[in-house]
Amino acid sequence: MHADIDDRQARHQRRVVATLALSQVFSGIGNGAALAVGSLLAAELSGRDALAGTTTMALSLTGALSALPLARLALATGRRTALSAAYGIAALGAAGMALAPSADQAAPGLGYPLLVLSALLIGLGGAGNLQARFAATDLSARHTRGRDLGVVVWSITLGAVAGPNLIGPGAAVAERLGLPGTAGPFLFSLAGMLLAVAVLQIGLRPDPLHLRPDVEVGERPAGAPAAPRLREGLTVTLAHRPLRLGVGAVVAAHTVMVGLMAMTSVHLARLAVAEQPAAAAGHHATDTDTLVLIGLVISLHIAGMYALSPLVGLLADRWGRLRTVALGEGVLLAACGTAALWPGSRPAVTTALILLGLGWSLVTVAGSTYISEHAAGPHRVLVQGLTDAGMGAGAATAAALSGAIMALTGFHGLALLGGLISLGMLAAVLLALRRTRTEA
Repeated sequence: MHADIDDRQARHQRRVVATLALSQVFSGIGNGAALAVGSLLAAELSGRDALAGTTTMALSLTGALSALPLARLALATGRRTALSAAYGIAALGAAGMALAPSADQAAPGLGYPLLVLSALLIGLGGAGNLQARFAATDLSARHTRGRDLGVVVWSITLGAVAGPNLIGPGAAVAERLGLPGTAGPFLFSLAGMLLAVAVLQIGLRPDPLHLRPDVEVGERPAGAPAAPRLREGLTVTLAHRPLRLGVGAVVAAHTVMVGLMAMTSVHLARLAVAEQPAAAAGHHATDTDTLVLIGLVISLHIAGMYALSPLVGLLADRWGRLRTVALGEGVLLAACGTAALWPGSRPAVTTALILLGLGWSLVTVAGSTYISEHAAGPHRVLVQGLTDAGMGAGAATAAALSGAIMALTGFHGLALLGGLISLGMLAAVLLALRRTRTEA
């Protein structure tokens, strides 16, 4: 009888992982395009490079503000409804970002506010992607938990890498529809988000949270909070050393990654302008060749984030969660060091962005698995939501400040700051490893 239950849960888990993986492929298209093109559109529509990071800030701010409401919705209705709602609202944001350049042509000054508002909406897609990785662990066995989480994180690779590289095809589609070329990638984003909703509605039945014995969806177990709130999540997290370390590592890595990545597009555009002073004097818009280069660099960065995630999950399962987190912090430190030492070299910046993505993957996959293991019971979804809220808040802060920091210190100064944060977190993880010698 016990074997039958285990077999049934294993079948459900395989279905859940497959469904989440496919939905991530489609939703990743939207987030990849928003990251690659959004900062450029912000600079062009606002007329100020210092505001280039505002779309990334908006994307991240939504993640911070929506993580706990999404956790509340998941506890009330299940993962399927929460994720579908996130991607459905993100589809509206993709439509708004596609229309922002046209709106600015029709009514100068309108495009930038519409762009930022739409970025806030599309940010829910990223929040959904974060929650999906935790959904992959709802029914997983301990010895495959890292692998299952890694597979779902990896699956976003196809969509996220394709998103930035849809600039060329997207421009052709947009022009046929009478829209500016920069609107094109977001048309694909809109379609991707809607397809993700369809996949979830079909595949997540029954819902994985409905099958967990320690989480009663729609009802509150005795002693559980009436609804997820930031204060309660902080209380649970701060009371447990492993949760403090795990959440801190994941949030710090995400903050460093977003801060440097958000300004890479602007930095590469500035390098191009510096090499062609006449073009800079003529107009502010970024030429197509530079856009394609930026799309390639961001794609390689996103590939670094997601492409090796299954292997990272296996590494975390076999080598240890905290050891893998420590390795990730070391890779982040190498990425920031490369960008700080050779900011004027395109190959060096590209290498730094790849390492930045890989370091993020190591910390996020292993750290999220570590959090899931230490956040069992009725507070499980709450702590997961707090982690995502922290990632969103850290990323929003980094995106908001990165433009000003780069204006004051240059791209190398921004990278140096990220390196200092990574170094501090690496020291904290190594100290924990030395103290415990073993992992829970």
